[in-house]
Amino acid sequence: MNKEEKIKYMKRAIELASLGEGFVNPNPLVGALIVKDGKIIGEGYHEHYGGPHAEVNAFNNASESVEAATMFVTLEPCSHYGKTPPCALKIIEKKIKKVIIAKIDPNPLVSFKGVKLLEEAGIEVEYGLLEDEVNYQNEIFFKYIQTKEPFVAIKYAMTLDGKIATHTKDSKWITNEKSRNYVHELRNKYMAIMVGVGTIIHDDAKLNVRLKDKKIKNPIRIIIDPNLETPFDSYVVTTATLQPTWIVTERYNEEYIKYGVRLIQMDKINLKELMKLLGKEKIDSVFIEGGSFTHGSSLDENIVDKVYAFISPKLIGGKDALTPVGGLGVSLMKDAKVLKNIKYHYFDEDILIEGNI
Repeated sequence: MNKEEKIKYMKRAIELASLGEGFVNPNPLVGALIVKDGKIIGEGYHEHYGGPHAEVNAFNNASESVEAATMFVTLEPCSHYGKTPPCALKIIEKKIKKVIIAKIDPNPLVSFKGVKLLEEAGIEVEYGLLEDEVNYQNEIFFKYIQTKEPFVAIKYAMTLDGKIATHTKDSKWITNEKSRNYVHELRNKYMAIMVGVGTIIHDDAKLNVRLKDKKIKNPIRIIIDPNLETPFDSYVVTTATLQPTWIVTERYNEEYIKYGVRLIQMDKINLKELMKLLGKEKIDSVFIEGGSFTHGSSLDENIVDKVYAFISPKLIGGKDALTPVGGLGVSLMKDAKVLKNIKYHYFDEDILIEGNI
C-alpha cells in the first residue's frame, strides 16, 4: 500500500470520527476502518459517550473476515478497562495484521501502551499519519485530558469597522444566514455555552442548537450573573428542565431552583476558578458567545484557547457602538494576544478567522 492510499484511508477515518461531534464528550472523536485486498470492508466511529469504540464498531460492520487485514484508526487504541474493554486486545483477538494510527493518545492512561500491546502480539504498527489533522479535530479532548479543565472558545460577529452592534445595540443581523448556521454547527461541538446576563436580558437568547438534517445535542447553558438578574420569564429559565441552565452567581434565590435551574455560587466570580469547577463536572469545552464585557473578562483572565471571529463587509460607525472585546486589555502592542494555527472560512461575503491563543 503506497503513501497516497494510506492518506486516502486515514482521511476517511477522520471523516468518520467527525460524525461523533457533540455526542462523545468528554471522550475523543475517533474513526476507524478496515482495509483488505485494496478495499474497505468495515467502518466505524465512536458514536456516543459510554458506547462502543470506533474499532469495535468497525469490526461489527465488517462485510467479511478481518483476519490479516489492515486497520486505520485516528487515535491509538486503548489498552485499559474503562466503560468498555481495551480495543487493543480486540484487535489482537481479530488477528489484524497491521494497524496505522494517526495520533498517539496523550492520555497518560493509554499513551503508547496500546502500541506496545499490539507490537508484543506481532502486529505491525505505524503512527503519525495526518497527526496534525487529528490534533485539530481533537483539540478539545487533548486539552481536557491533560489539564482537567475545559477547552474554551469565544465567538463573535463584527462589521468591517469592528462593531458588534449599532449605538442603539441593534445587531440583527451582522452576518449572513450561512455564517449563522455555521455558529450552530460550532455550538453542537461544545458541551457548554456561556454568556453574561446582559445577553439574556437584552436578547432573551435561547442558546440552543438549531440545525436541519443533522443530529444535535444542546449544550449546557451557563449564565454569568453575579447579582441574579436573569429574568424568571426568560427562555433559559422557562426551558431549564428541557435543556440544562446553570447560573453562576454571588447570590441565592430558591425560586430559580423551582424552575430547574442550577445555581453555582461563588463568593466572588472568578473565571479561572469557574473553569476548574467545570472541569471537575466533566465539562470538557465551553463556547462563549457573550458580549464585549464577557469576552474581555475571559481574555483578561487568560482562560481562552480559541477565537472564532466572523467579519461582515458592513460599516456602521458610531463612537458608542459596541466592540467585540472589552475588559482591561493590554497597554502595549507587544503584549497583544496573537493567534496561531489560523484558518480562514468563507461564507459568501462573510469571513471567519479561526485561531488558537
